[in-house]
Formats: sequence, C-alpha cells, structure tokens
Amino acid sequence: MPVNFDLNDLYAFRALVEYGNFRLAAESICLSQSALSRRIEKLENALGIKLFDRTTRRVTLTLYGQAFAERSDQLLMNVEAVMADIDKVSQERVGLITVATVPSAAYYFMPDVIRRFRLRYPRVRVKLIDGSAGNVIEAVTGGQADFGICFAGRLQPNLEFVPLVGDVYVAACRRDHPLAGKKSFTWREFYQQDYVSLDKTSGNRNLLDQRLEHLVPERPSVCETRHVTTMLGMVEAGIGIAAVPAMSMPASEHSVLTSVPLVDPVVKRTVGLIRRGGRMQSFVAAELEKLITERYHSA
Repeated sequence: MPVNFDLNDLYAFRALVEYGNFRLAAESICLSQSALSRRIEKLENALGIKLFDRTTRRVTLTLYGQAFAERSDQLLMNVEAVMADIDKVSQERVGLITVATVPSAAYYFMPDVIRRFRLRYPRVRVKLIDGSAGNVIEAVTGGQADFGICFAGRLQPNLEFVPLVGDVYVAACRRDHPLAGKKSFTWREFYQQDYVSLDKTSGNRNLLDQRLEHLVPERPSVCETRHVTTMLGMVEAGIGIAAVPAMSMPASEHSVLTSVPLVDPVVKRTVGLIRRGGRMQSFVAAELEKLITERYHSA
C-alpha cells in the first residue's frame, strides 16, 4: 500500500485525538482550522477509511480511528526516539579530518581555528599536512586531505577554489630594527637591508619573483629557507628582515616581532579553500570548513 501522507499529517491527527476539537487542536500545533481539516481529510483519503465521527460539539474516533491511533502513536514515538538518538550522535561526533595547508596559514592561523573547533567537537581529531602550495594541491587531488588552504594559482580542472581573503605581503622585523617604526617602506628599501629569503621551491618565492621582476636586489639574502615559518624564526633571532604574507604574522601583539607594510608595489595573494570537485564532505569536515570561513571573514 503506497504511503500518501507524512509526519505532519500524523501530528495533526494526534492533536485532534487529544483535544477532540478542531479549534483547540489547530491552535496547539499552530495551524488554522481549515489547514487542520485538510490534513485530516488527506489522511483519511490516503488510508481509505473514516477516522472521526464529527458532531457540532465533539469529534470522536471511529473504531478504525481508535486502531489507527494506537499504531500511529507508537510510530511517532519511534520516530522521535530515532531523532533524539541522531541528535545525541551529532553532539558526540568522532572521526578524523585531514587538512593540507601552506605553512603561513598553519603556524598562527590554524591553531586558533582548531582550538575553537575542538570546543564544539572534542572527540574529532584534526591532522594537518603543512607543506608548499604544490604539496597542498597534491594532497587534495590525491584524496589524502579532506580540503586544503592555499593561495590562488594554476589548479587542475577537478579542483574547486573558494576565495577567503586577500593577503598582502609585509616586512617582518624585530621591534628593535631601525625600520620597525615606519608606517611603510618600499621593496627597494627592503632589499637594501639584511634580509632572509625563500628558496625557489616556495610558492611565495615564485609569486614574488613574478610581481617584482622589475626590481633587482642590491644585495643577495643573508640566509635562504624553504618555509615562511623558518624565516620568522630567523627574523626573531636578529639575522635580518623578511617579506612574508600578513597572515603568517602573530594575530596578537608579539614581544619580539612586528610587521611593516611593503609598498611600491603592494603585493597581494588570494588565499582560499581548495576541494576536489564532486567529493562529498563529511559533516565534521564541512563544519571545520565553515569555522575557517567564519574566522577569515571576521578577521
């Protein structure tokens, strides 16, 4: 027998059984009397039986209606029990989320996001794959990561890119550096200082080389590293200053490090989420994506 009614029709039926009055039953489930009547009529038509005897004062169950009331009550109780169990499971989510991210997002940004995420889902583990932009793309493409955080570039057709924020490059320096108090300085001034650079395997290095191809540094870097986070350690140690994405800097005031905007030109990259197209995300992975999006947009 096909089922041509839904749970809302059963709730309408239960209300009318309880109150024995269309007006009172309709009010109890926030419907108009006419809407309640339509639901009862729909249910009776679907079952092919008369459920109620109606008089001017009272609505009573027929024999068929009494039998159906017992079964429908049990059905609704089972549905509500299942929903309660699902709600409990959703509050006790477990699992593992793997996120591939460029190091500039991993060091200062992701720890705060993961801390906030674990307040909501304490039993979910998060694994970070921190590597170059190429490593991030490879991890997402190969399915090793649920999603990635990377900057815009040449992506394979099967990858989706969701822009989050425009991230400008700044000069990271110690607070006691002679240029630390300036409102900004140019790239030409930057290259006149002792500076730490990235090697050519870095996506940041490739981006800067493209945007600053008209500038020839007056001197080579005093030290070359592979990751932005390592550069910041060199800066903190007083080896030199470094051009880094603003998001790689500490969010709150740091005791040693500060940043100064770099201009002429202002160099910017777009950071976003990358996903493999057509891949279904787990509930918890989608929740972490949502938290990252909220965190970026509130920054």
